[in-house]
Amino acid sequence: MKFLTNHTLHIITLIFFLLGNSDAREAKEYDNDVNYEETKIPHYDLPELLIGPDGKKISSTSEWEDIRRPQILSLYSNLIYGRVPKPFTPLKISYKLIKEDKDFMKGKATRKDIDIVISNSKGSKKMRFLVFSPNGVDGPAPAFLKHSFNNTKSDDFDASKFRPGKLKNGWPLGEFFDRGYGFCAVYHEDLVGHNEVGFNNSIHKLFFPKGQSFPKASEWGVISACAWGAMRAMDYLETDDDIDHKKVAIMGHSKMGKTTLWTAAQDERFALAIAAQSGCAGAALWRRKSGETLKKMVTRFPYWLCRNAWKFIDQEDDLPIDQHMLLACIAPRPVYVHSGVKDTWADGRGEYLSAFHASEVYKLYGKKALDSQDSPPVGKAIIESHVGYHIREGGHSIESFDWKRFLEFADYHFK
Repeated sequence: MKFLTNHTLHIITLIFFLLGNSDAREAKEYDNDVNYEETKIPHYDLPELLIGPDGKKISSTSEWEDIRRPQILSLYSNLIYGRVPKPFTPLKISYKLIKEDKDFMKGKATRKDIDIVISNSKGSKKMRFLVFSPNGVDGPAPAFLKHSFNNTKSDDFDASKFRPGKLKNGWPLGEFFDRGYGFCAVYHEDLVGHNEVGFNNSIHKLFFPKGQSFPKASEWGVISACAWGAMRAMDYLETDDDIDHKKVAIMGHSKMGKTTLWTAAQDERFALAIAAQSGCAGAALWRRKSGETLKKMVTRFPYWLCRNAWKFIDQEDDLPIDQHMLLACIAPRPVYVHSGVKDTWADGRGEYLSAFHASEVYKLYGKKALDSQDSPPVGKAIIESHVGYHIREGGHSIESFDWKRFLEFADYHFK
């Protein structure tokens, strides 16, 4: 009996350790075909950012905007994330205020729960969009819009009774309100499932023509659908007098960091982008094949990307693009990339190099960007730049250190 008691206590202790240890790797990260060693990174040549389809050098911002950037975005739409087709019949989008709390977090902010309803003759889908605006500020407030893993209909977004200034999910919204920022959130599964495989009840059903029940190889996958949803949230923010829609930072972590970059690259209404530990199909370079690879991603989540991406499994060098080009498409708007030392699955080194190589386009605009291929020291953030970055100790999560750096980056560019 004593053995069973001690054994049980040992198991309970281990479970609590793993649940509370953000540095712990998931089982997938121990696959024997995953490379984490810098010495085993294959030789690779990145596609040129500033060489047009005719082989001529792109030498001005107008040439970038009129020639090269549209070409790159088209490649991403058709080969990686998938293009959004024309809906079966015109969409009708409406907004409904579900509830409003003008005394949220003891009067720091006003909370609005809004349903964004998207419908046509094929049916309807609904997004629950949360908008928190700081009280006591002069005029509309700049804001962050987060692609959220937390359900916006859950109590995760209630103010914590035990941790002042934080939501129940741990987000430090009190710090945002104190600095004059609003905060908004969209839930990643409102329009499409996390690992959608059927697309029978996703936003896609409103777009399928007669006879089609599954996205074509070049049409939008899960990430692209989530990005589209954030753009509809921005449509709403353009109607909200409490939020300065010209100063909205789009942000997300992990899968939603990938989504953040694709959202910002397409929609220039977002003034700033923050991608936290976005890794493969996010900020990390495909060609390094470090940590998560295209093969690993589509094996577990086959439809996060469009099916055309499958053609490049184990053939990343054949891609006409790499992820530095995605970050470059956000220029000249500021972009911030966040990595973690123990988050080797996301390839922090590859994330930094992507930001470094994207800097070429920012410099074309005359913006301050990254000058060195060497990653900054752990814990030292690059803030006063249009391309920001930090890597901190720890694993795959957003910690207090990260939130503070995101706010500092926004302060530098918005205030």
